[in-house]
Amino acid sequence: MQMIYLILAVIFLVVIYFAVMNMPAFGAAPKGKRLERIKKSTLYKNRQFHNISHTPSITEGYSPLKVTYDFILGKKDPLLKPLKAIPSIHTDLKNLQKDRDVFIWLGHSSYYMQTDGVSFLVDPVLSLYGSPFKYFNKAFKGSDLFKPEDIPELDYLVITHDHFDHLDYPTVKSIRERTGMAIVPLGTGAHLERWGYTEEKLIEEEWGAEVLLKNNIRITFTPARHFSGRKVKQNNTLWASYVLETPTKKIFLGGDSGYDSHFKMIGEKFGPFDYAVLENGQYDEAWKYIHALPEDVIQAAVDLKVQNVIPVHSSKFALALHPWNEPLQKVTDLGKEKGLSILTPMIGEILDMNSSQHQFRNWWKD
Repeated sequence: MQMIYLILAVIFLVVIYFAVMNMPAFGAAPKGKRLERIKKSTLYKNRQFHNISHTPSITEGYSPLKVTYDFILGKKDPLLKPLKAIPSIHTDLKNLQKDRDVFIWLGHSSYYMQTDGVSFLVDPVLSLYGSPFKYFNKAFKGSDLFKPEDIPELDYLVITHDHFDHLDYPTVKSIRERTGMAIVPLGTGAHLERWGYTEEKLIEEEWGAEVLLKNNIRITFTPARHFSGRKVKQNNTLWASYVLETPTKKIFLGGDSGYDSHFKMIGEKFGPFDYAVLENGQYDEAWKYIHALPEDVIQAAVDLKVQNVIPVHSSKFALALHPWNEPLQKVTDLGKEKGLSILTPMIGEILDMNSSQHQFRNWWKD
């Protein structure tokens, strides 16, 4: 009798698992023509995409079990999350003049950008939770100012990879009818198609691809050192960074990445850059190969040959064990030592991309 109960329990758990994994938020796996295209990619071997360099998820010398224990049950820093609402400004994105070249950080890795008469929205996560489930990975108070309904008509939605804190189902679905085209790494289009985007609205490529956009703007899919996956199976979709070349400026749009040789390769081929948006936050020595440490971010900026660095990937979710305000403080201190301009607008604060004079206060010290 006990064996019957055990079998029933296993069956129940399996049914629950597949029911959860089939929820729309988890997207869809590549199949059909998309999967056949993936199999032809030189980046895809042994049924998964690979980085340029060998990339262990856990740094050598660290125990995966201990890292997991520390993350879930270990003692937390008292400033892991802000003690009060972080400063932010609710800029009316819908009433911005289209001829203004601006960058507006929306928190974490989400930002809205206009340049040369074209609008871009990158990795928008405008839900209250950076996960497929409510009540898990809740946004810091003050960081959740912008909602999907605040997003204006878009020329391009840009996604760097399919992790939940970069590709948010409620947000992406909500803005679908206001989005002209979606630019995504190879395989990621399967998620968007499940959420109602048509194949015709997708620009889906792998590293090295160049695409001409509106107003003579060119975007190039470039490498990052990371991984992907919304379910148990990982790396069945590609991750990327981007080089955006407009008639007036060059911008590097960095995705999640550990430090590696690709930054120097990109800098030598496309640099110097006017701006680089670089991921800086949710890091740890234990996973430095997939999330750059602040000193790595600075070295990446040097490799890219960029003067103006806009750090993102912080100040909204606690996805690592460092104090919430540490990434911005460290990267500004290190950048000053290298003579770099580290631009740190508040969430919602306008950064004029045509100005050579930028002044932002250290709001994370408030």
